[in-house]
Amino acid sequence: MKTMNLPTSVKSLIQAQERLDSVAYAKSFSPDAKVFDEGRTHEGHDEIKQWIQRANAKYKTVMEPVEYREASSGGILKAKITGSFEGSPAVLTYYFRFKENLISSLGITG
Repeated sequence: MKTMNLPTSVKSLIQAQERLDSVAYAKSFSPDAKVFDEGRTHEGHDEIKQWIQRANAKYKTVMEPVEYREASSGGILKAKITGSFEGSPAVLTYYFRFKENLISSLGITG
């Protein structure tokens, strides 16, 4: 992982993604967290775990952080995503909100 000052929950999410570990990935989120990706919302640990598990099985995604910055509402991560999808690699933007040191909301855009 590229050295940068990341919140612990974001580091945990990236490390879980490196291992394609959907359980650890979901544990980076608060129990009532929401993920917005590809026009769909996934809410709570179970839905988030199922969503990332399906995505990992389909795309085998590797995530390389490029830049992180704090924002008034949370944090913004740009990451190079490589996998078995058309257009790979791509740089995606991850918009995080936090609650009690966990991710409470994640929006992903291309």
